[in-house]
Amino acid sequence: MKRRTHPHKNRQWLMTLCWLIILTLVLLMCSLFAFTQMPGSSFRGPLPELTAQERLSAERLSAHVHVLADDIGPRNIWTPPSMDSTVSYIEKVLSNIGYAVRTQEFNEYDVISLNLEVEIPGSLHPDEIVVIGAHYDTVAHCPGANDNGSGVAALLELARLLVESRPDRTIRLVAFANEEPPFFFSKSMGSRHYARRSREGHENITGMLTLETMGSYSDEPGSQHYPFPFSYFYPDSANFVAFVGNIKSRNLVRQAISAFRSHARFPAEGLAGPFFITGLGWSDHWSFWQEGYPAIMVTDTAFFRYNAYHTKADTAEKLDYERLARVVSGLVPTILDLAGAEP
Repeated sequence: MKRRTHPHKNRQWLMTLCWLIILTLVLLMCSLFAFTQMPGSSFRGPLPELTAQERLSAERLSAHVHVLADDIGPRNIWTPPSMDSTVSYIEKVLSNIGYAVRTQEFNEYDVISLNLEVEIPGSLHPDEIVVIGAHYDTVAHCPGANDNGSGVAALLELARLLVESRPDRTIRLVAFANEEPPFFFSKSMGSRHYARRSREGHENITGMLTLETMGSYSDEPGSQHYPFPFSYFYPDSANFVAFVGNIKSRNLVRQAISAFRSHARFPAEGLAGPFFITGLGWSDHWSFWQEGYPAIMVTDTAFFRYNAYHTKADTAEKLDYERLARVVSGLVPTILDLAGAEP
């Protein structure tokens, strides 16, 4: 004989389920609010006229990207001449600014690759280090104007703008080899070699910023996309630069975006969330997370707005160098803030 369930117990079970769903949604919304809530306010309204320094930066950024994407082209270990040309170009630019360029050699796939590093010594806390990095390789058959010619160009221009600074902490600017597949998310990445060497040397890296795919912007509604459900929290126009990191790097995200928003005349959004969010760890900052260092990415969000991502169409004329110059201009005081120096 079948046992009948009492209607009252059915109602209790449904009420409990409803409350669990509501509680889960509330907790999810609270978590998302915590991930997305950032100090300060993003710049709004028409962009002001470029300063003379920003106009010069825009010209230099454009020149760097055109060399990397047009003159050199696809850059990876399967095109050794282009990698050699890229290393030579980066080294020449940094040397002409006045830096002593150091190299870190490593062997992957039976090919010697190089990370290139310059340093501005800290005056008060030289053992505390802020790393600014960008990878210079590309995926196969891709000119890599935005990914990551824009990041390398920004790194070189920041090196020029920071050369006479006197930070409390040491600032290192590093160009990494081998970020793209098949190295991506592996111990073979140039940045993994660098971060592992830093950990083995007991270096105190207080923060790391990856400059990744930074040159694409648009004011058109609907030009910016997100993984669900972040479209409910951020603008739908691709007119901002993003500061993103994992939960352990939340303080660094907040400090960096607060400084940027205080000094820059350009929109900026921030996110500090769990690693599984699509794209959150997709660059060299991931390598520093593996060694326990706080690290974040500064980006235009790549494939969430840029249709030419990882294609032959990623060419130099598609980038907005004036807006990239505004971002670089805002990153100078941001980096100096992280390094304990007056902007």
